[in-house]
Amino acid sequence: MTRPVVALISALALACGLLAACSDGVELSEPDPLATSLANGRWVDLTHTLSEDAVFWPTAPEYSHEEAAFGMTEGGYFYSSYNLHLSEHGGTHLDAPIHFAEGRQTADEVPLSSLIGPAAVLDVSQQANADRDYLVTVADIEAWEAAHGELADGTILLIRTGFDRYWPDRQGYLGTVLRGEEGVAGLNFPGIAEEAAHFLVEYRDLAAVGIDTASLDNGPSKDFQAHRILLGANVPGFENVANLGELPAIGAMVIALPTKVAGGSGAPLRIVANIPAARGK
Repeated sequence: MTRPVVALISALALACGLLAACSDGVELSEPDPLATSLANGRWVDLTHTLSEDAVFWPTAPEYSHEEAAFGMTEGGYFYSSYNLHLSEHGGTHLDAPIHFAEGRQTADEVPLSSLIGPAAVLDVSQQANADRDYLVTVADIEAWEAAHGELADGTILLIRTGFDRYWPDRQGYLGTVLRGEEGVAGLNFPGIAEEAAHFLVEYRDLAAVGIDTASLDNGPSKDFQAHRILLGANVPGFENVANLGELPAIGAMVIALPTKVAGGSGAPLRIVANIPAARGK
């Protein structure tokens, strides 16, 4: 586990203690700065709600949430329970490295150091607004670094295309409402260029890469090079991320916890970010 992740987990524990102590009227001297930042910062939910309206890949089974029990029992108490049926790769979710790379990490093997860390938000929403199939380039990354500094080791890179504004409208979000292979043929949304994926794994040491579209690769992709390159280097992907427009380019901390599916190629993901009060957006 990397030092930034250990520090963040420790700070989260301290922040919880800080909040509890404050609520009990206990005075604390010189609290940990990171714990204070987390306690006073603003939390942003980067997760789309799973529902029957949630966007899934055109060839994936539709989501269902079936009632198993709901109501008063013979014992006089209320009880409800449901059965979930869903693809690993629908809604906001994790792409584990094994999704496109044999022998790489499965969903339960992805370490916390790949799921918790500092965020860098690369905004290509203007380019994506002009070109639905826009591919993030090395030049985009270099321009971001010229403004904010080189991407630090252990960074979670979040790519903002602005396409989350279409969710859950499939026509707007995916470029098609068709299902099956016909739907796959009609996909139109932004993604990451092959050269940019190579740059990120060869010259940077990222914890993970997330994007607010349905795929790391753009809609028309047939060879899924971004997936193959990033996941092949054990860099997991977060797809269908929401609300990246609420985050600053640097300064936020991300916690992205997937369901720990044994042997899974992916899993539903709850991803949140904390923005220090001093930084704002």
